Amino acid sequence: MGSVVIERLGDNIVSPIGLTSTENLESILSGRSELRLRPGEFNLPEDCCASLLDREAVEKLFKSEEGEKDYTFFEKLCILSARHAIAESSIDPSASDTLFVLSTTKGNVDELAVNLDSEKYYIGHSAGVIARHFGNRNTPVVASNACISGVCAQISAVRQLLSGRYRTAVVIGADVLSQFIISGFQSFKALSQQPCRPYDRDRVGLNLGEAVGTLVLQIGEKREEIGDGTWIYVASAIHNDANHISGPSRTGEGSYRVLRDILDEIDPSELAFVNTHGTATAYNDEMESIALHRAGLDTLPVNGLKGFYGHTLGAAGVIETVLSMHAIDRGLVLPTRGFATQGTTYAVNLSADTRSTDKKAFIKLLSGFGGSNAGIAWRKGGAR
Repeated sequence: MGSVVIERLGDNIVSPIGLTSTENLESILSGRSELRLRPGEFNLPEDCCASLLDREAVEKLFKSEEGEKDYTFFEKLCILSARHAIAESSIDPSASDTLFVLSTTKGNVDELAVNLDSEKYYIGHSAGVIARHFGNRNTPVVASNACISGVCAQISAVRQLLSGRYRTAVVIGADVLSQFIISGFQSFKALSQQPCRPYDRDRVGLNLGEAVGTLVLQIGEKREEIGDGTWIYVASAIHNDANHISGPSRTGEGSYRVLRDILDEIDPSELAFVNTHGTATAYNDEMESIALHRAGLDTLPVNGLKGFYGHTLGAAGVIETVLSMHAIDRGLVLPTRGFATQGTTYAVNLSADTRSTDKKAFIKLLSGFGGSNAGIAWRKGGAR
């Protein structure tokens, strides 16, 4: 990277437990979650436990801030989140050196049930709609790589900024649930009808959730000029172990390689925690415990946030990165809701309670279908 840095300028999260990043953090600290059984919600034979946005409230908020516009609910959600993050960052979203990056696994997939001739279900179409809303004429980048999309989007943005083509990137991660998505996970027998329990001995499966998160990133001139309160990019990695279309490697090979690569760039003593994928499925949590052990991170604090939100798909990597930043801003390691008794082969340093930390860096780790694995490290502070 030389002397240049990638810094975070602003962020926002819209979820069932808050309309800003701060509201979401406060909800987590108070133990709030909207995960609950939703009888008949998606007209499926089997009910699901999920965290769902209040669509009427979101529509009302969009109308009050943006007016009457012909966007899908998914696009409105992305625009609302991006608008607040952009305002916080004081950037010009229409500038020729600003790039929009969209992370999502399904986008407007529910439009397939409405009109097969529509362009709305193409993710690239939605990305263009969102960018054009802010007057941006650049071709947006789409990251749609299963569960690791939110970290892939950050990595794509970093690479574009380092290439010199752009100065600023608006990274948006979002997904909303539908009958199509829920039925797909039910076919895998992967869902729990109770709030999920990451890494717990009695975990029985994951929950799904809806959310959107935005990160505004910018390339800085010199590391020495970055303030102590600024979040800067440290390192990242993507590995595919090609283990199975849906099942993770039993040896944690891909996640281990991601951690190994990142630890080449940052000393473990700097890390406050690793924020893991932590889906509460039998194989994911076990695999991550093995990868952490192989990387020598057994004693490092670990947390997972799926017990608050469920698995938010393409939003997960973005909102969990944002929350990790805000937690360290307050000197905290966020709790792992639903965890009580160690349930993986290797003991992971988890807690159901909030803990304190004086460290200023973290790793965000994700894994997904097709053997995909990704991670990114961020550090708070200036010259080193």
